[in-house]
Amino acid sequence: MSILFATNNVIAQEIIEDKKEEKPVEKVDEKKDTVVNSFKPVKIDGVAAVVGNFIILESDVPKEREQIIAAGGNLDGVTDCELMGTLLEKKLYAHHAIQDSIQVSDAEIRGQVDYQIQQFLQYFNGDMKKLIAYYKKDDEKSLRDEMFEITKSNQLASKMQGNIVEGVEITPEEVREYFDKIPKDKRPFFGTELKVAQIIAEPKTTEEEEQRIIDKLNGFREDVLERGASFRSKAVLYGEDPGLKDAGYIYTLDRKKPRMVKEFRQAAFALQEGGVSEPFKTDFGYHIVYCQKIRGQQYDVSHVLIKPKVSDKAIKEAKERLEKVRQRIVDGEISFADAAKEASDEKETKNDGGQLINPETQDYNFELTRMEPELYSQIQNLKDDEVSLVLAEQDRTGNTKFKILTVTDRIDEHQADYARDFLKIKGLALKEKQLKTVSDWQSEKIMDTYIKINENFRDCDFSSNWLKK
Repeated sequence: MSILFATNNVIAQEIIEDKKEEKPVEKVDEKKDTVVNSFKPVKIDGVAAVVGNFIILESDVPKEREQIIAAGGNLDGVTDCELMGTLLEKKLYAHHAIQDSIQVSDAEIRGQVDYQIQQFLQYFNGDMKKLIAYYKKDDEKSLRDEMFEITKSNQLASKMQGNIVEGVEITPEEVREYFDKIPKDKRPFFGTELKVAQIIAEPKTTEEEEQRIIDKLNGFREDVLERGASFRSKAVLYGEDPGLKDAGYIYTLDRKKPRMVKEFRQAAFALQEGGVSEPFKTDFGYHIVYCQKIRGQQYDVSHVLIKPKVSDKAIKEAKERLEKVRQRIVDGEISFADAAKEASDEKETKNDGGQLINPETQDYNFELTRMEPELYSQIQNLKDDEVSLVLAEQDRTGNTKFKILTVTDRIDEHQADYARDFLKIKGLALKEKQLKTVSDWQSEKIMDTYIKINENFRDCDFSSNWLKK
């Protein structure tokens, strides 16, 4: 494989001449026991482009297409030039991520590769040999190695993009300017919006069950700290966090970038390398956390999660309790909002009358056409102020809970109104400002970064100035 090395102090753009390489093949004449020189052309995978310390091979463009399609993407009408532009962007971000000392966890990357391979295997009925053959690799290790490098590069690029827009904020005045510059006949339309409230009843676990789990976790902790047992083995055999396996049994936490719930972070950041926390409780269950390595502000940790078991009796009691609450609302004994404050087990909404907050817009309005399918199916036939029947579902921790819902307000489809739709307009204005920030950063870095592009792509009409014309 031909590899072109670049130094960082060169910033001029160059064109890589597309040279066809031929490899001499020696042919042995068995009868005469002599060597006959002949030439058989063998196409070497050439370098299509260089961005900083990263190279893009000619084969990377079709590979990018294959991977996007394998992941379910639609590339109809997308040219090789556009794919090359995407690859150039990724490498530019990744290069400067390294320059800015941005790091990603190798353990986390390996976990992502495991997940990607499992996803790809679905297209080949679980046949690893077919998957390896499809990607033209010699064995599973070479496939994983290549996917590791690609995934790591993409992660670096993603973190770099996040850093670029991290400090971008927008003022009310900028939102107003953004809105006013849109011609009245071009202002966006927002679909029918609903405000939805809910009351939740969760089955309760017994104190005996919770103490059983605490005692079990304390036993695991003693095994690791006092008897030298493997924490990973405990996590593999007894842990109930499905995401931990996909992450390679290691989560990387960063003090500067909150991840995981507050209680988990507090327990993890209080540890030294090799330490194991006392059992603690989150909404997901009971945990102990193990600190494997500390790298500055980053902690590589693992944990054992055990969820308390809920009895059939507790499930039945929760449903009956909510049915009584619903009947009181229907009979007019209590308003839905007051019932939520009195009886709901959902601490995030109970003091706000059960009102749900749209996670995208951070207001109470849910656009009907963009609502989560499950929520839509539950409220689509409700009239205003009508209360749904008691519904059963699993929460984010996998436990059964019950709820009733009501539609508290409805706004029909309308053209954007500054006062009514301020938060949505603010989101659009912020997105535009972030895109401009990224575009300005990219334009500046292209000129300051060593870039070479071969002649196969010199006629591409790139959206960015990769050719430095």
